[in-house]
Amino acid sequence: MGIHAYFRSLNDLERIIRAPGKFKFEEHSVSAHSWKVVQYAKTLADIEELHGTAIDWKKLYEITSSHDYGEIFIGDIKTPVKHYSLELRSMLQQVEEGMVRHFIDENIPEEFQAIFRRQLREGKDDSVEGLILEVADKLDQVYEAFAEMQRGNMEKEFITMYRGALVKIKNIDLECVRYFLNRILPDIIEESKASPIDIKRITEEALAL
Repeated sequence: MGIHAYFRSLNDLERIIRAPGKFKFEEHSVSAHSWKVVQYAKTLADIEELHGTAIDWKKLYEITSSHDYGEIFIGDIKTPVKHYSLELRSMLQQVEEGMVRHFIDENIPEEFQAIFRRQLREGKDDSVEGLILEVADKLDQVYEAFAEMQRGNMEKEFITMYRGALVKIKNIDLECVRYFLNRILPDIIEESKASPIDIKRITEEALAL
């Protein structure tokens, strides 16, 4: 079916709901998440550039826009499950990457296969672009969980998601992370004052870890 099969498959990302099985005031699809990650990442990269860091923008847009494409095949697996053990995370990643490779081999014209393998790979690595992707991905977890807690959603998964994402972000050595912690996170805390959940305390506990 050629590249048509890839274009058609993108609809599936709109039907995969994040944090499945839990009550949510707002539903978020994997497709919407991917779009937001790109928006976070480009602003984070702008901050890095303002501090003198060279950014490979082509790589950044490729890995951020396609970073969850493999969920078409395995769905959105909850973060606590996905990271229960390094062995389980490795196995899930192998399955996801294997199914993406199979899809490319079966559907993408040969002259485009190398391009698709590069674009649909796991983009999180030690490069500045890979680290920005990691921050942007976790930043969307922060905002999704924050929106639920702010409205009084008592599901423990959102507290866990918020806390875990903050812990991951704060341990990444980037200028954009320092900007987030010093300039953006205080605005989140300020906005949380009317929440029935003590988001300020949860934030302080996460930052202390």
